[in-house]
Amino acid sequence: MTTAADRSPDTAAGLEDYTEADVHQEFGENPNEVRDTNHYKDEYIKGFVDKWDDYIGWEGRAASEGSFFIDQLRSRGVEKVLDVATGTGYNSVQLLKAGFETVSADGSAEMLARAFANGREHGHVLRVVQADWRWLNRDVHGEYDAIICLGNSFTHLFAERDRRKALAEFYAMLSHDGVLILDQRNYDQILDGEFSSKHKYYYSGDTVTAEPEYLDDGLARFRYTFHDDGSVYHLNMFPLRKDYVRRLMREVGFQKIDTYGDFQETYGNDTPDYWIHVAEKTYRTDEELTDSYSTAVHTARDYYNSTDADTFYHEVWGGEDIHVGLYNSPDEPIAPASARTVERMAETAGITADTRILDMGAGYGGAARHLAKKYGCKVTCLNLSEVENERNREKTREQGLDDLVDVVDGSFEAMPIQDNAYDLVWSQDAFLHSGERSTVVEEITRVLVPGGQVVFTDPMAADGADTAQLSPILARLSLDTLGSPGFYKSEFAKHGFTDYAFEDHTDQLTTHYGRVLSELEKAEKAFSGKISEEYISNMKTGLRNWVNGGKSGQLSWGIFRIKR
Repeated sequence: MTTAADRSPDTAAGLEDYTEADVHQEFGENPNEVRDTNHYKDEYIKGFVDKWDDYIGWEGRAASEGSFFIDQLRSRGVEKVLDVATGTGYNSVQLLKAGFETVSADGSAEMLARAFANGREHGHVLRVVQADWRWLNRDVHGEYDAIICLGNSFTHLFAERDRRKALAEFYAMLSHDGVLILDQRNYDQILDGEFSSKHKYYYSGDTVTAEPEYLDDGLARFRYTFHDDGSVYHLNMFPLRKDYVRRLMREVGFQKIDTYGDFQETYGNDTPDYWIHVAEKTYRTDEELTDSYSTAVHTARDYYNSTDADTFYHEVWGGEDIHVGLYNSPDEPIAPASARTVERMAETAGITADTRILDMGAGYGGAARHLAKKYGCKVTCLNLSEVENERNREKTREQGLDDLVDVVDGSFEAMPIQDNAYDLVWSQDAFLHSGERSTVVEEITRVLVPGGQVVFTDPMAADGADTAQLSPILARLSLDTLGSPGFYKSEFAKHGFTDYAFEDHTDQLTTHYGRVLSELEKAEKAFSGKISEEYISNMKTGLRNWVNGGKSGQLSWGIFRIKR
């Protein structure tokens, strides 16, 4: 046997019953260059696997997750589950205890051996199979109601083609209405310069320290130190961003994807340690897609479809352009200031009769009709409120613009629009209503032709804003965050947009909401019985919050012009 003194610094004393191969992970001379999907087999060596349950902390993990996964499966009538990342068997054992027919797969023979032994200790015989996700249908047979891929396991795939292939294999093995549950560490937080694991969820063992030792966009190298004997092990993993994983899942075919933070659907200002994606295979037609809207989109849709909101925006705000205006004076009427915003946005966009425009969040369609009349171009209005869309269609028919303006019901986060269909994406003060703005940018990229451009406005948090001070605004919108100029610049840059300009008009945001508040107060008596007192009261409070946020320097607004 090798003595502790003979071992490399990567291992430690107290493991005399193990051979060198059992305790020494081989990463070569430059561990930070090991970015190979197949390397996980060499990382999960016997000494590490035997100590993995110390890291999981079965009792603590059971307490933290409660019945979350069981409830997700039972609510969908699941009977047969494939655990593709069995590890040492924790989730498989929980599923068996709950009465699910379970098959346990993993790529590591060492992990499966430990899982089988753990299953026996808990009174269950696991049906185990060693399988590589990329060839899952070859190695595992049958169809399953659910597949679970937990424990941050998907992060072991370093090549995008491997990730896509694995998701395709999962999708193919699911029944027609099956569900995939896949989790990941919150690498966004780590990549953006923060790591403060609460050590409360998922890995609850109190005798292990896990922390990133090296990080770049292609590698998160974690160091695991076991306090009982001082042993140290490492894992090289790919740092998956949340919205990137969601995009891959959608592209494989999953239409409805709910993402939870540490088992919570909404998580406010508390940054989760882990994301859990619940993706349904069920195919939905365009008419059924509204059921798959995110919580934020559902909230916005229900709000704008209400009689109170429709009456307010149509009668008080203006009814043609219901967006932030550019005012020549603080007391200028809302309508001309709002129309001026449309003209200012269009003046440098190079629009001609041949320009195909998508207006995301078109409201009542005022901008679309203006562009169609002035330039003779075709405009598609995409909007989530069916009530607003019907008013848009009526106004468009009245103005004889049916041949140029089309109105489509839909959400920004999964647009019922074909790829490469538009030269210009236009939007006014709408993106804030999405809780998945990174997804919105991805969708814009998808529908734009190469060389296309984006012109939009959005009420935002100022760069560096104190989120706590924005809490009244966020709570009213049922959102966790707002975008910011820096956020949009970064997100569009990720997708190859290099020509970026932001025309700052933050002062106009305060002026506009102040003008709307003034008009509402003047019209309040006239609209008694037409708009509920509760709505008016809440609206006045909301408008004051926007005004106060603008005056305090916490908000930002202006015109973005971004090109590929």
